[in-house]
Amino acid sequence: MVLSPQWLDELRARTTLSAVIGRTTRLTKAGHEFKACCPFHNEKTPSFYVNDAKGFYHCFGCEAHGDVIRWMTDQRGMSFMDAVKELAAQAGMEVPRADPREAERAERRAGLHDVTAAAQEWFEHNLRAAEGAHARAYLGRRGFSEAIVREFGFGYAPEDRQALKRALARFEEPMLVETGMRIAVEDKDPYDRFRDRLMLPIHDTRGRVIAFGGRILDADANPNAPKYLNSPDTPLFDKGRTLYNLHRAAPAARQSGRLIVVEGYMDAIALANAGIREAVAPLGTALTENQLELLWRQVERPILCLDGDNAGQRAAMRAIQRALPLLRPGHSLAIVRLPAGLDPDDLLREQGVAALERLLAEPASLLDMLWEFEKAAGPLNSPEDKAGLKARLMDHVEAIQHPDIRALYKRELSDRFSAFAFPPRLQREFTPHREWKKDGWKQQAPTLDPRAAERLRRAMSGGARDSLGRAVLAGLMRYPDQIARHEHALSDFARRDQNVGPAIDSLLEAAEALDLRGQSPISHLQGLPAPPEKAHFAFLDEGIDPGDAREDLAEAVSLLVERPALESALAEATARFERDPEGSIAEQARLRERLLALNERLKQFGRRKAAATGESDS
Repeated sequence: MVLSPQWLDELRARTTLSAVIGRTTRLTKAGHEFKACCPFHNEKTPSFYVNDAKGFYHCFGCEAHGDVIRWMTDQRGMSFMDAVKELAAQAGMEVPRADPREAERAERRAGLHDVTAAAQEWFEHNLRAAEGAHARAYLGRRGFSEAIVREFGFGYAPEDRQALKRALARFEEPMLVETGMRIAVEDKDPYDRFRDRLMLPIHDTRGRVIAFGGRILDADANPNAPKYLNSPDTPLFDKGRTLYNLHRAAPAARQSGRLIVVEGYMDAIALANAGIREAVAPLGTALTENQLELLWRQVERPILCLDGDNAGQRAAMRAIQRALPLLRPGHSLAIVRLPAGLDPDDLLREQGVAALERLLAEPASLLDMLWEFEKAAGPLNSPEDKAGLKARLMDHVEAIQHPDIRALYKRELSDRFSAFAFPPRLQREFTPHREWKKDGWKQQAPTLDPRAAERLRRAMSGGARDSLGRAVLAGLMRYPDQIARHEHALSDFARRDQNVGPAIDSLLEAAEALDLRGQSPISHLQGLPAPPEKAHFAFLDEGIDPGDAREDLAEAVSLLVERPALESALAEATARFERDPEGSIAEQARLRERLLALNERLKQFGRRKAAATGESDS
């Protein structure tokens, strides 16, 4: 019976690992994990950990590691299928019936694994033979130790176009072509894909050889040949779902708590040669969504360590753009920016492992990289340039699917943009001051510019068009962290409303001139009017829960900005009707329906406001 990887993933997802292990092993909660004395070896201090979120157990003493199926086979001694059947029964899943076609495909894949394993053995033999001398010389120039050469399975592919076919004569030609080892073209005999190249095996997560990468050794003799050549996609190998060296790096990452992504497999090997063993690499493409998920299964914040040239920075941005829609709490990326013109291998040879470790210890966040990249993408000399920067940043923000993360990115990037681009004239309206005290400089309460304070004072004392506008102003002054949340709606409203609009503008200008996150209510600061003592809105009550107050305030903002928008649409519809009184009956009927609908919405708005404010509906 053959079970698909998707079905097995679903089985693991429906099974709580700690519950299964806890039936025979006493587990103790340890943060987000569980710990116990390892059931696979004798110990007195717990070094066995179970992580339900990632779906694996690991012992830091004996290196026992696996998922829930591995637990059933290794600890309880069950066969694979017996373990799967028992877990499926507990999870309420039906084990798929045997599919003869899938069984045939699985048997064929097993045969292809035999081909790649035999090819790897032959490549390694060639490297040690006389014909591999110049490949060994290259490895010596790169400084790779003999232990690293053996561990990573370096080999050599001869220049002869038929050498591999002769060496692997026990396998049929179609199998050699299907694994990507040979190339078949029309009207020509098949020939070896890899010739006169330093060879590297590519493994799956179980450590089986599934593909190869080959580095050219004599670029001058083959100026048009690619420097690196990988196997094509095959039944064994999908480059978008594979990370080079993951089967070695994953155990090392569990020890160090970090996973490093470099640009190519030679960089990953260079890091291992320097003692940094938790490095992986994509295979000739930018990081894919599937590869990001592979990384996040190991650590929550993998580190991108790409080349310091423009191409490396673009590769980092492509990875960030792929990651943005997938971000979720606790899962992000960190980015190390190498010195210009250097890749990790160059940095190691020129400055040593300590220099790379210093960079890895202080990576930039995904948000930092996003901000710096877009800020450096072009000139920022004019308002139009700066508006373009903000538009690009907001485009990235809109790609984020998780609502909380999207809101936080929007606020942080808006704050940075305001600090960078806001004119000094507006910054002066809300400027913090310092005064000297005997124990040093102390921050005074920021003082609002008198003109801005007067506009707000007039609005708060009744100058606004009704109590709703006054209440919204008071609410935003009480909860200044909400100003950025409603910035776009309030800005649009301020342009339409001649009465309360100037006061709203003053509040937005003050918010942009000073980082108000975490501040006390603005009304407590010097120069600002206090909110009205009598208010019919819950968000102005002293005893209300702050979270509820912010939601009530959001509803009030919605009520405030809805009316002028509806009035504008109503005026536009009326003007169109008056310009074309002789229009078709159908068009006139449609316009009348629109006018009636808009009037009804305005009446509903009045009733909603009256209910919220306690006013009579006029």
